[in-house]
Amino acid sequence: MKALIDNNICGAYLKKAIEHHRLVMKRNNEAYEKTIDKKEDQPFAYGLCFSKLFWLFVIGSFFGTVLETFYALIFEGHFEVRVGMVTGPFIPVYGGGAVLITLCLYKLYKINSFIVFLASAFIGAAFEFFCSYFQEMILGTISWDYSDTPFNIDGRTNLAYAIVWGILGLFWLRYIYPFISRFIEKIPKKTGKPITIILLIFMIISGILTNVAIARKTRRAENIPPKTAIGAFCDKVFTDDYMDFVFPHMGNKETFAEERRQKELDAEKVS
Repeated sequence: MKALIDNNICGAYLKKAIEHHRLVMKRNNEAYEKTIDKKEDQPFAYGLCFSKLFWLFVIGSFFGTVLETFYALIFEGHFEVRVGMVTGPFIPVYGGGAVLITLCLYKLYKINSFIVFLASAFIGAAFEFFCSYFQEMILGTISWDYSDTPFNIDGRTNLAYAIVWGILGLFWLRYIYPFISRFIEKIPKKTGKPITIILLIFMIISGILTNVAIARKTRRAENIPPKTAIGAFCDKVFTDDYMDFVFPHMGNKETFAEERRQKELDAEKVS
């Protein structure tokens, strides 16, 4: 009798959970389907406009910092600053990935979840690859190297992280984007526009300073003095200690290869 009652209770909870999920999905689909024709009735950042995409980039970049920080705490057992810019808690790779996945799959939100997963995995892994490639080509540095992991592509991405991108993309499209979209559109127009402009200026300046600071760190190691005022500013503010603290894993192919060799030697000594 008790087992029958327990089964009935579990069945009732499961039925409620399924019904709740259906309601959530119906509400989430409204983020893709609703249309407001009159411009004066449209909320701030309505649809998939520049303002919406920019806010998605900022929120995605911040979310990436949170995700990476918790990853270090849980899987590596220590706190570590993991950001992609010299100012602010942002990792642009995550923000760019969020925007790219949204743009590519926005109209395909109703397709099979497995297809969404595969598409997100491909888009995310390809984006990660090209980010690493262009960082090395332009700045002469890399921020990650997966050369010692299975199924990697030139050490810039691998199968494991493609799967992570696939999972993130699936949850982003099904649950996170609709929630964030509603949140953004609730921002009052009068405050939303100036805040967007201020944030945009901040991100542009931070992006420029980040690139110059990284380049100057490399030049300082080669004893090359700054040739511009912004270079001198970065030398003064973003010192080697600061850059090592903010970008603890940044290096080049040679430094990452040396680290792998050292790990192999340490492993041999232990064995």
